[in-house]
Amino acid sequence: MCGGRGTRLDATAEKPLSRVAGVPMVERVADALAASRVETTHAAVSPHAPETAAHLDDRGVSLIETPGEGYVADLGAALDTLESPVLTVAADLPLLDAASVNRVLDVSADAADGPGVQVCVPAALKRHLGVSADTTYERDGREVAPTGVNVVADGDTETVLLSYDVRYAVNVNRRRDAAVAEALL
Repeated sequence: MCGGRGTRLDATAEKPLSRVAGVPMVERVADALAASRVETTHAAVSPHAPETAAHLDDRGVSLIETPGEGYVADLGAALDTLESPVLTVAADLPLLDAASVNRVLDVSADAADGPGVQVCVPAALKRHLGVSADTTYERDGREVAPTGVNVVADGDTETVLLSYDVRYAVNVNRRRDAAVAEALL
């Protein structure tokens, strides 16, 4: 998922192309996926990120055009073109690596209730790291934050993978988040 405007980041480049430790975030995510057990990678792009689309097209990444009406609408548009289950990953996770991607695939394969997975981290971990936690909810008496990594499958059942792994916890939405990501890299 790499079609957002990135207005909270206040960057000069489109959000997916914003550099963390000298490398565009979308490249870090694409490299993590390429090194993982993921078989095919598609980039969901929107009219809000034309330079990102061109950059990924030059890299040979398959593009899925979305309307640019927000994360949920764009995700729905992308999922309409793909067969389930689908691993979805936000482009603003510069710490993601092959091992963290494979961990989600393993949980999906082992899930007794179906292959759907939502990866969350404790909101307290995000606060401890000093990164933004724009969306949180209560899960089993604990405040958690979705990470932007999911396996979307047919059906209503999904497993929640609650992780303390910082590779899932640092979504770069603001300049401070980018600084934390650079320090952790």
